[in-house]
Amino acid sequence: MSMDFNLFMNDVVRQARQEIGAAGYTELVSPEQVEEAFAKKGTTLVMVNSVCGCAGGIARPAASHALHYDKRPDQLVTVFAGQDKEATAKARSYFTGYPPSSPSFALLKDGEIVTMIERHDIEGHDPMAVVQKLQQAFDQYCDEV
Repeated sequence: MSMDFNLFMNDVVRQARQEIGAAGYTELVSPEQVEEAFAKKGTTLVMVNSVCGCAGGIARPAASHALHYDKRPDQLVTVFAGQDKEATAKARSYFTGYPPSSPSFALLKDGEIVTMIERHDIEGHDPMAVVQKLQQAFDQYCDEV
């Protein structure tokens, strides 16, 4: 790979991290951070971030816009597939019954998976359709803010 491509990818990754951080999600970069976050009581929304186009054009905007709602998770976290590999693998170990998928969203309650919005629920869909799926999950599992 050329140096220019690597610099470009670093910019893409940095921008993806900044976007999800600005939306209020805490980045988990180690397996220990994942365990600590998932051990907390209450609801946790996990955004599995990625550099693909549907992450930038659909999933990250939906991750941000879905939070403008009267119910939302107690905790917002993110892992970055393809970047923070050990943290992502640890997070996925909690998503029993679901194959690895990025981008994706997992909603946990007291550390147990309750629902998942997988890549096939995101790719090719309008960001607002993903927002609606997230908010339906919030209605079902989360408390009012």
